[in-house]
Amino acid sequence: MTKEQEDFIAQQQAELDNLKTKETINQTQQNQQSIAVQQQERSMVKDQIDLTQELETIEHLLKGEVLKKNKIGNADWTEPEDKDMVILSQYGIHLIMNTITFYINKNTLMSNYDEETINQKMEDFTEDLGDTIFMEYEKIFQYPSFEDCKKVLEARIQRKKELRKFTKEILGQDVDEKQITNELYKELEGKIDKEIEKIKEQIIKNKLKRFLILMRTIQDAVHSTYLRAYQGQERRSLRQHMNISETIGQPSAPKNTSQFNPFSSWGGKR
Repeated sequence: MTKEQEDFIAQQQAELDNLKTKETINQTQQNQQSIAVQQQERSMVKDQIDLTQELETIEHLLKGEVLKKNKIGNADWTEPEDKDMVILSQYGIHLIMNTITFYINKNTLMSNYDEETINQKMEDFTEDLGDTIFMEYEKIFQYPSFEDCKKVLEARIQRKKELRKFTKEILGQDVDEKQITNELYKELEGKIDKEIEKIKEQIIKNKLKRFLILMRTIQDAVHSTYLRAYQGQERRSLRQHMNISETIGQPSAPKNTSQFNPFSSWGGKR
């Protein structure tokens, strides 16, 4: 073999080694990309059927909590400054959360319901929840304490006091705050219990107004979960995700470099 042939063979072998190295790198990159895509798809599927965040949000709302930004700008759930925002007792919160957890879950999402079945289930859910609340309303609602009612009564007395002071000032009469206060308390003599009871009833009525919209949002949350299971849409969507993931994740067939013949340019194998 001549020096020229040896140099040519060495050159061809170097090109072959370089080609194999490039193919190995490409294959590694494809595998890494495939793994990343599969992990992303699995994460999307998990997020799609994980309803934990929705349930946590509902629980915060049932507690009357509000979202506020903290010092670093993130939003956190905090207790309401106004106690009137707290509608339910701890018992009521737990009862409603335990009830809706039976409905808002992945088993419901992965089911297959027709429209008639969904409507029937929603009717049963709404009626049963309403009946349960009606029968246990004294335990479910957060009733105001005596101190809460007392503060409201004191605020009313203070407003009446300011009004009487203003009236006397307009009429040019002497203003004696102590005397005005004594007059107001004397008017309430023997009626404080009734006033406290009226205040309690009014606070409950105000809470009931917000309770209606709260129940409506709970019903809508359950209904939305059922709608995702309408005719098996959620299952079909997940299968499509998995098929796409499997297709993307399949490794491409490596090029066959074993057929490379450094002597092919000379017209044949040797």
